[in-house]
Amino acid sequence: MKQSPLLILIFFSSLYFFSCSKTNPSAKEKPDAVTMTGAKPLITFIELGSVKCIPCRKMQPVMHAVEARYGKQIRVIFYDVWKSSQRQYAQTYHIRLIPTQVFLNQSGQEIFRHEGFFPQGKLEHFLQKQGLKPGKESTENG
Repeated sequence: MKQSPLLILIFFSSLYFFSCSKTNPSAKEKPDAVTMTGAKPLITFIELGSVKCIPCRKMQPVMHAVEARYGKQIRVIFYDVWKSSQRQYAQTYHIRLIPTQVFLNQSGQEIFRHEGFFPQGKLEHFLQKQGLKPGKESTENG
């Protein structure tokens, strides 16, 4: 049976499209940065780690403090990439090690990435350069 060139082109185009959608995150796979109020935060802070990883556990109080201090200006998301249900986020964000912090702007575009433990003082310095204003005094510095 002779195959038409158009059919072959459509087949390979479909393969390419589906293979790209698996390796390149689509808008549907990335978290929606809309809060309960319907307003988008200035920054979405995605922490990729594991509760079983020591440096990752050290990031937990930093994440909570930043979330408390900057309120609705920031959305903090934690993915435990060692859990099978959240493992895909390691691939989605192309992480090489944990913990990794990924920061998205209001449009959902990555604006900064940090690998390893991110001390609260340095993290807050970055956030303030992005226009976030602290609401409460921080109790932890780094």
